[in-house]
Amino acid sequence: QVQLVESGGGLVQAGGSLRLSCAASGGTFSRCAMGWFRQAPGKEREFVAAISWSGSNTQYVDSVKGRFTISRDNSKNSMYLQMSNLIPEDTAVYYCAAKPAGGSSWIFVQDRSYNTWGQGTQVTVSS
Repeated sequence: QVQLVESGGGLVQAGGSLRLSCAASGGTFSRCAMGWFRQAPGKEREFVAAISWSGSNTQYVDSVKGRFTISRDNSKNSMYLQMSNLIPEDTAVYYCAAKPAGGSSWIFVQDRSYNTWGQGTQVTVSS
């Protein structure tokens, strides 16, 4: 089973950009479907983006389409979330998650589908 560590969060002004990273160790990262989720204060955790283990399939929540890009580098056991044109509503703790997947194009958008979670990284967008 992989272990996950997020990094790259911080404080940014509205309109700015951040790149989150998720580093995996142990397990077989290259055969895991991966996802990014976020949880704002007082709100439930929500799906942000997902990517298949081949990288060929991605999906985004409507609110981030055109602003966020999910990617992965299996040779570096890492996944990324490039966030641009950030808005205050993007403020949350961002978590990466992993799930071993049988198909190279499989993705998962429900948090209960994932086996492993990172500790989270805080993203704060000021207006």
